[in-house]
Amino acid sequence: MDKLDVMRLLARIVERGSFSAAAVDLGLPRSTVTEAIKQLEARLGVRLLDRTTRHVSPTLDGEAYYRRCLAILAEVEDAEGSFSDRKPRGLLRIDVHGRMFRQIILPALPDFLTRYPEIALRIGEGDRLVDLVREGVDCVVRAGTPADSGMIVRRLGLLRETTVASPDYLARHGTPRTPNDLAGHEMIGFLSSATGDVLPLEFTRDGQVEIKLPCRFTVTASETTVALARLGYGLLQVPRYGVEADLASGTLVEVLPDFPPSPTPVSALYPQSRQLSPRVRVFVDWVIQVFRPYQG
Repeated sequence: MDKLDVMRLLARIVERGSFSAAAVDLGLPRSTVTEAIKQLEARLGVRLLDRTTRHVSPTLDGEAYYRRCLAILAEVEDAEGSFSDRKPRGLLRIDVHGRMFRQIILPALPDFLTRYPEIALRIGEGDRLVDLVREGVDCVVRAGTPADSGMIVRRLGLLRETTVASPDYLARHGTPRTPNDLAGHEMIGFLSSATGDVLPLEFTRDGQVEIKLPCRFTVTASETTVALARLGYGLLQVPRYGVEADLASGTLVEVLPDFPPSPTPVSALYPQSRQLSPRVRVFVDWVIQVFRPYQG
C-alpha cells in the first residue's frame, strides 16, 4: 500500500470512526487496515488515532494529519482529472428520499450509467438527517432548507407542494374553502427529523399562515403519511409530484388550491472534504440537469 493509499485509508477511518467500516468501504481485510495504520504511526513517530471498543477518533496530531491528507488527496485527484481522459470510477454513496429517487432520479439514471460506466452506486433511502462523514455517504439529495452544517450545498430546484385528503375524509369533515374553515379538521402529522416536532400545515396567498390541527397519527416516513391520507385519516401536505397519480385517479383530492403551501427547495449536499471528488462532481452536475424541470 503506497503513501496515497494509506492517506485515503486514514481519512476513511477518521470519517467512519471505525477500522471495520473503513475496511468494508475500501474492500480491504481488517488486518491489512490495522497493520497499515500501525506502520504509519511508527513511521511518523506519533499516535494518530485513539481507539476504544466502540469508536475510533483522531488525536490532535491525527486531526492535523487528516486535514493535510484531505488537501493532498484533493490536489492529486484534481491534477489527475485535469490531465486524464479517463472517466470517474469507483463507488459513489448517495442518500435520497425514496419517492424522489424513484419518480425523479431513477427514470433518468440510465443516462448517468451510460455516461459513467465505471461508477457504481450505493443508494440509501430516508427522510432523516444523515451524518455524511460518519456514515460514509458522499452526497445526499434532500428537500427543505439545509441547516448551516458546513456542507457544500447546491440548489437543485423547487418542489410544488399541495394539500390533499381522501374523498371519504372530506365527506365526513366537509371541504374547506379557506384556512378559516379548518376548525374540526384533522391532519396527518409528519415529525421533522431536524426538530422532532410535528410540522404545521402552511397556506399562502396574501401572506403565510401556519396551522397545527389535531392528529391521531404522527409518523417519520412520508410514504406512510400518503398511505394514511388515502385511508381518510386527515389532511396532508406533500410535494405534488408524489401524489399526481392519486389526484388523477381520485384516491386523493386537492384541498384549498387557492392557498397553496410555499414550494420546498431541494438541494444536493456533500462534505467539504469531498468537493473535488470526480464522482461527486459529475453526479451533482448531472442531477442538476435532472431537476431542470423543477427550476422554474
